Amino acid sequence: MSQPNTSEQFDVEDLRKKVSEIRGSDTGHDPSGTTVLNPLARQIAEQFRSDSTSPTMLIGQFRLFELAALLGLGLLIGAFASPTDVTGFFARLAIVASGSALTVLLLQVADTYQIPSLRSARRAAKRVFIGWTIGFTLTAAALYLAEAEAYPLAGLAAWFATGAGFLFLERQLTAFAIRNWARNGVMERRAVIVGGGEPAKQLVRQLEAQPDNDIRICGIFDDRSSDRSPTVVAGYPKLGTFAELVEFARLARIDMLIIALPASAEQRILQLLRKLWVLPVDIRLAAHANRLRFRPRSYSHVGAVPMFDIFDKPIRDWDSVAKRIFDIVFSLGAIAALWPIMLAAAIAVKTTSQGPVIFRQKRHGFNNEVIEVLKFRSMYTNMSDATAVKAVTKGDPRVTPVGRFLRKSSIDELPQLFNVLRGQLSLVGPRPHAVHAQTGERKYVDVVESYFARHRVKPGVTGWAQINGLRGELDSDEKIRARTAYDLDYIENWSLLFDLKILFLTPIRLLNTDNAY
Repeated sequence: MSQPNTSEQFDVEDLRKKVSEIRGSDTGHDPSGTTVLNPLARQIAEQFRSDSTSPTMLIGQFRLFELAALLGLGLLIGAFASPTDVTGFFARLAIVASGSALTVLLLQVADTYQIPSLRSARRAAKRVFIGWTIGFTLTAAALYLAEAEAYPLAGLAAWFATGAGFLFLERQLTAFAIRNWARNGVMERRAVIVGGGEPAKQLVRQLEAQPDNDIRICGIFDDRSSDRSPTVVAGYPKLGTFAELVEFARLARIDMLIIALPASAEQRILQLLRKLWVLPVDIRLAAHANRLRFRPRSYSHVGAVPMFDIFDKPIRDWDSVAKRIFDIVFSLGAIAALWPIMLAAAIAVKTTSQGPVIFRQKRHGFNNEVIEVLKFRSMYTNMSDATAVKAVTKGDPRVTPVGRFLRKSSIDELPQLFNVLRGQLSLVGPRPHAVHAQTGERKYVDVVESYFARHRVKPGVTGWAQINGLRGELDSDEKIRARTAYDLDYIENWSLLFDLKILFLTPIRLLNTDNAY
């Protein structure tokens, strides 16, 4: 790709097409957690082990808080100023709730729920006051028309003044809290600059110049030697190579990778993406140093710095909250409905063979972390293989008679509902495999190099691959490639309706026991 001049439109469709091909190819690479970080990189990564608060989540929680507070204030003042009967209360509840929601919507339209507005409450005070005035006026008018007795003027005045005072004081306290959280690293987006030298230096300077910057730069990674890429760039250390970046990003809970390379370096960018796309992070290409004119929908901004969006973290922010609620509700319902079956299975396992009822196996979870998955024991204790190096085959002598039935019916998987409640698994997602699982003499990642991209989301008790007949033994390269392809398709197209569809189809597909040993 040649470098366009200042008047040219940069056509990103070709790059988009090549990027999308990475998702469907076997060219991804992952060091499978074996890369050893240098001492400095590990020390810095350990400082960022705890999760930070997403600005998007904070804003959403703040909206809900203001909605609940305005509703509560309206009902409380109404109870003192103009008491009503039960029927009247529910009518008033509907009107005040609608008015509170309208006020929040007006404040959203006025951009008062943006981080800059929340950090500088005084600058946004006028817009907040106007939004509250319009929302209150429409709510008061609806009450006047709906209620038989006129709402006292003194009550309306008290309601308006209390609401305005609450919004002013609460936003002042929120601004103080946000500034404090930003200083302490509680609320931030953790970023790594990919690529060093002068482009990285310019990018850091521009990010630091943003007045309301929520980006915390954790370090710089570059494969080039120190003569082409200095060990310190704009005050930030170069922490290692691109191979080390994957391990660092997982350990440090990185949110964003910003590639500081010119868009004209297409081949180098694509080589990077083949290594990095397996991570559950946003990947952006900085356009700060390019004399490009992007089409409007081709980029986003970090402050005033333009970024080309290459990959987005899947199932993020409120989507992750919705999926977590979905998991808790449905797993509790499943436990309530299936506990007699689980109790009978536990008794059968305990009475027919020696050893524990529950078998614990280490498997790869979200972000390649190792989790301990629960199952009803289906093998003889002295023959159990926690590593799963040797897959269970048809007629395997290691499996007990009871265990064979449990495996064919998938009852042995039911204890994983408790893994869901712990937050280690999701009900629906790519099935987790044992850490040392392999097909033949090769590990899965040696068959499909993009295999670890499955771990960008939580693994599941059931998944899209299992619904499509890929259940049980993975005894060939074709099966692991097909399962990975279905898992990646699920991640790219996730929705709660998709999860519901998979849950609904799971008991139907369990009737096919051909590959379940």
